Amino acid sequence: MGNKKKLLGEDTQDGWEFKQGIAGEANVKKEIQLLRRLRHKNVIQLVDVLYNEEKQKMYMVMEYCVCGMQEMLDSVPDKKFPVFQAHGYFCQLIDGLEYLHSQGIVHKDIKPGNLLLTTNGTLKISDLGVAEALHPFAEDDMCRTSQGSPAFQPPEIANGLDTFSGFKVDIWSAGVTLYNITTGLYPFEGDNIYKLFENIGKGDYVIPEDCGPPLSDLLRGMLEYDPAKRFSIQQIRHHNWFRKKHTQCEPPIAIPPSPETKDRWRSMTVVPYLEDLHGYNEEEEEDDLKDDYLEDEIIYTQDFTMPGQVPNETRQNGQSCSRGLPKPVCMNGTETGQLGSKTKAERRASASSNPSRKASSASSKIRKLSTCKQQ
Repeated sequence: MGNKKKLLGEDTQDGWEFKQGIAGEANVKKEIQLLRRLRHKNVIQLVDVLYNEEKQKMYMVMEYCVCGMQEMLDSVPDKKFPVFQAHGYFCQLIDGLEYLHSQGIVHKDIKPGNLLLTTNGTLKISDLGVAEALHPFAEDDMCRTSQGSPAFQPPEIANGLDTFSGFKVDIWSAGVTLYNITTGLYPFEGDNIYKLFENIGKGDYVIPEDCGPPLSDLLRGMLEYDPAKRFSIQQIRHHNWFRKKHTQCEPPIAIPPSPETKDRWRSMTVVPYLEDLHGYNEEEEEDDLKDDYLEDEIIYTQDFTMPGQVPNETRQNGQSCSRGLPKPVCMNGTETGQLGSKTKAERRASASSNPSRKASSASSKIRKLSTCKQQ
């Protein structure tokens, strides 16, 4: 898998996330092929693919997610979510997983680190680099390779079986994820990967008593040793714990401040990253600033009447008045004739106070800065 870069700043409501395809080229290309055919609210969306010939790097432009689930867990001492919050995320995970399976795709690496969250709390399944697309005419979901994270692998993989049910692997990994986000623990641990796989292969684990009977029963069904007896998506959906509305008894875990900028709001823009990648020209920036100011600040006023106000364009001293064309003015009230006299500092000040104009300027800079070719 390639490296992911979250593009942070302060300009836009919608952002992007870049994933650099610098390692595992085959996995990256496979992920691109899979993502291009997927459209679901709980699966990360691929916006574009760019290629920089000079640097020989591929960039996957994803929809922006404000942080990962693992990052949220790591921000609190007990490493777990309140039950109502964990339930909400888990339901979204099952929705996304059901969609992937309906498209014949086995994810193979479900874990908190691959579950991202948007600013409104929507969960996105990401990182399909090791996923497998089943043959359209395959009779079953049997797979032969696995490259997922060791702690989330099922007994059939830990024991080295040649073939295994891909969908049941995802169910197991989702069960380990649910166990982790509700207890702060892992059902199986080991000092090294060999010991870890030995423990997973035996299938012995303990569910903390404070999980309660309904959650414990769901976990046992998802962490069933025998894949044939392991819960299916539909069995999970019909389970009492899944269908129950859980009361909020404590505050939810909040999205932590950005580790790079310490910005608790995690505002975003791709502009600083592109400036660093492709260079920055101050003269072009000034031209863009003025052009965007002239283009975006000018609007035509629309005549309207406030409640209780007599419309002066229809009646003055009992006489009718002609209605002329609206005068072109700026959003801040400045007439267009005064725009050319604005100083550079005044234009910058106006730009910084206008979020909509800043977003437009950011888009203009992105187009100028990016020298990548679309794939």
